[in-house]
Amino acid sequence: MLTVAPRVVEILVAFALAYVATLSLTLVIWTFRDIQTRTTDVFVQAVSTLFVAVFNLPGLILYLILRPHETLTEQYERSLEEETLLQDLKQDLLCPSCNQVIQPDFQMCPHCRMRLKRQCVECGRMLELDWSTCPFCTTPIGATVP
Repeated sequence: MLTVAPRVVEILVAFALAYVATLSLTLVIWTFRDIQTRTTDVFVQAVSTLFVAVFNLPGLILYLILRPHETLTEQYERSLEEETLLQDLKQDLLCPSCNQVIQPDFQMCPHCRMRLKRQCVECGRMLELDWSTCPFCTTPIGATVP
């Protein structure tokens, strides 16, 4: 029984060392893969990975604090969303007849002379052609376009 105890301790120490080595290697690999998704700068990737390799768990904690909060994919998606929103804001009005750019307050297209809006006979405000009632003074417009 006395000869078995040192052997069990050796096995437990070997398992503990293998566990710590595997954990350390896993942290380094995870850090390398994570920083690759967050930056294309090779120097930053190398320093982050080496920092975790040398300092292990404290290095990982510091890396988690200092790493960029967005991945490159998230940055790209955010920039696409911003660009789409800007395009929606800049979207020009087009004449339904000739597809030329028109201003929102035009009554007639200056290119093809198509009537775009009409004036309310009661309050004088501009109305869309398909409106049947003036939303400003509630006057019925009728189906005919003047």
